[in-house]
Amino acid sequence: MERSDKNVPADFVGPTSLPEDPERHKAWQELNRSWWQTHPMRYDWKQGIGHPEFTKGFYEEIDQRFFSNVREYMPWKRIPFDPLIDFERIREQDVLEVGVGNGSHAALLARHAKSFTGIDLTDYSVGSTKARLNCFGLAGNVLQMDAEEMSFADRSFDFVWSWGVIHHSSDTRRTLKEIARVLRPGGRAVTMVYHRNTWNYYVIGGLVHGILRGRLFKTGSLHKTVQLQTDGAIARYYSASEWRALAEEYFNVESVRVFGSKAELLPLPGGRVKQVLSKMLPAPVGRFFTNTCGWGSFLVSLLSGRA
Repeated sequence: MERSDKNVPADFVGPTSLPEDPERHKAWQELNRSWWQTHPMRYDWKQGIGHPEFTKGFYEEIDQRFFSNVREYMPWKRIPFDPLIDFERIREQDVLEVGVGNGSHAALLARHAKSFTGIDLTDYSVGSTKARLNCFGLAGNVLQMDAEEMSFADRSFDFVWSWGVIHHSSDTRRTLKEIARVLRPGGRAVTMVYHRNTWNYYVIGGLVHGILRGRLFKTGSLHKTVQLQTDGAIARYYSASEWRALAEEYFNVESVRVFGSKAELLPLPGGRVKQVLSKMLPAPVGRFFTNTCGWGSFLVSLLSGRA
C-alpha cells in the first residue's frame, strides 16, 4: 500500500544511506520519532482492533494477528520465536529489547528472562508496553531512550533482541555499535532488518509498483518508490553481504538467515483477493521461496559479543 502520508527525506538517497552530518542525523531521527509516535505498529491497517487501547483484549488481538503471520514463515515448537530465542537459557540472563512497539516481544521475553529491559524512541510505545506488562502481571523495565545513545553501562546485558527496528534508525551503524557496547562478551544479539533482494526490491518494488502501477514515473527513482511502500520515516534495505560486512565491524556473526511472509510472493495490492490467494498458498511452499530461496524481506542475524 502506498503511504500517501509519507514524505521521504530528499537527502535519504539510497537503500543503505547514512547521515553525512550532525544536522541531517538529528533531522532524520526526529522524523523517525514523529512517524512511530503517530503510526504505532498495531497490525490494524485493514481492520480496526475492536477493543479499547491498552486492555488485555487489545494486546491479545495484536498478538493474534502478528503471531499467526509469524507461524507461517517460522513455525515454533512451544513458544513463538523459539527457533531464534533460547527461552530456557534466558532464564538466567539479563535481556534488552531495542524497540518495543506494542510489546508483543516484550511479553515473551519478560515472561522467561531473569530480567527484562525494553527501550523505544517514542513515549507511545513505552506507555503501551508498560501497560501490557501490567495487564499480564509481568515484571520489566521499559524506558524511553534513543538506541544510538543508550544510557546503560558497558556490558550490561547477556541477550539483546531487536525485530524490525534498527534499519529505521537515523544511523544504523551507531545503533549496532551501541548494542555491541552493552552486550557482554559471549552474549548474543538477534536483529532483523529489511532484506534487499531481486524479488522483493527489484521485481515487486521496481517492476510491479514502479512501472506497472506507474509510481516510478512520479518518484523518479526506485529507492523512493520502495520507500513509499514501506513503514517508517526511513527504512534501509540491506543485501545479506552488506549486512554481514556491517555487523562484522562490531560482532562475531554466527549466522545471517532470510525469512518472509508468503504474502510477499503475490505481486498484488493488499486487499481481499490477495488475502484469499495467500491463504490458498501452502505455508511450506511459501517458506521454500521466502526462506530457502532467499526471496523474503526479513534479514535475521545471530550475533555474539566480542571480548
